[in-house]
Amino acid sequence: MIAYHRTALAQDLVAALQGKALLGDAHNGLFLAAPRRTGKSTFLQGDLRPALEAAGVVVVYVDLWADTRRDPGALIAEAIARALEPQLGLVARTARRAGLDKVKLGGLEVDTSKIGKTDGLTLTEALRLLQESAGQPVALIIDEAQHALTSEAGEAAMTALKSARDQLNEPGLVNLMLVMSGSDRDKLLRLVNTAGAPFYGSQIQRMPPLGPDFIAHVAGLIEGQRPELKPVDQGLLQQAFEVFGQRPQFFMAALGQVLSPLAAITGRFEPALLEAAQQQQTQDETQMESDYLGLKPTEQAVLWRMLEQGPRYRPYDAEALRFYRDKTGHPVNAAQAQRALESLRQRMPALVWKSARGEYAVEDAAMHRWFEKRSQEGQWPPAPPQGGLPLSDD
Repeated sequence: MIAYHRTALAQDLVAALQGKALLGDAHNGLFLAAPRRTGKSTFLQGDLRPALEAAGVVVVYVDLWADTRRDPGALIAEAIARALEPQLGLVARTARRAGLDKVKLGGLEVDTSKIGKTDGLTLTEALRLLQESAGQPVALIIDEAQHALTSEAGEAAMTALKSARDQLNEPGLVNLMLVMSGSDRDKLLRLVNTAGAPFYGSQIQRMPPLGPDFIAHVAGLIEGQRPELKPVDQGLLQQAFEVFGQRPQFFMAALGQVLSPLAAITGRFEPALLEAAQQQQTQDETQMESDYLGLKPTEQAVLWRMLEQGPRYRPYDAEALRFYRDKTGHPVNAAQAQRALESLRQRMPALVWKSARGEYAVEDAAMHRWFEKRSQEGQWPPAPPQGGLPLSDD
């Protein structure tokens, strides 16, 4: 994968997080949404993190999808503990040599045997200690932050971070910057859009996708290595990139294939790249259709309702139960709907996501785009192939 840095965007966000932007609320928390594999994590780690560090900020980064078997609350606490340990390592070693079990730091009594462990301090205390011991502001970047809502400990961690932000920051002084990213805007909204949400009142920002500047960069690399291909048709490259869903990994992989000397492509490579993008799109949509048609009628009806309603989805209200009945041709009660939802969650890969509060959403946001496209084309719901037998709930 080529290195493409979005330096200007990173600098703008650093200023916003520091409270230097004229308008905006990023200093109270920056919430970024972008579809999977569109370069979000690469930007956070390769551009935003170095820009914050260059501005004298201690950065703690944690990806809640790095290990989905672990509780997200524990992952957040451990990331903060790892950042704190180097700051307090010398203090801890000195205290232990002196035979001290506890030392006073930053107004807190710290158990030296628990430095670097999640049960040693509250999140607020740990962040305050990290900021004071480093003498610098702290930025906590949580990638795939919506995953925190899948456990009670994760929800508690989010509430604790909101409290830490309120305690550490003052008007004109930002000591704690919070960056939350998510690959599904609807799920990320659950952190901000209700009175009980940890960051109620904050706004979700759509992370700008890679665009013409990225395509120009790629075209320049191609022309530099393969002068015989000048000029590269950037319009066709941009079109192919959009068909790939603006996902650089898939785009660059296909580009490498069509430019390979083993590809045996006659003529220009750009049309072959666009064709590869269209084939990938067809493959993705065929897989989603196959997944949908492989479901039982009640599961199909539940997933259909979820796709149609988005964040407004309520699985067991009267309208939902009426919808299920209309689509399946038989009454569906709340218990049957719940079993269908659990079955959709247990599939590999899972089709449905559930929060600790019992809220449900489609796991992969790409399925929403597929549903909207099919609906606009008048091709919803998918029909089984001719001669195929419809599945039964039995």
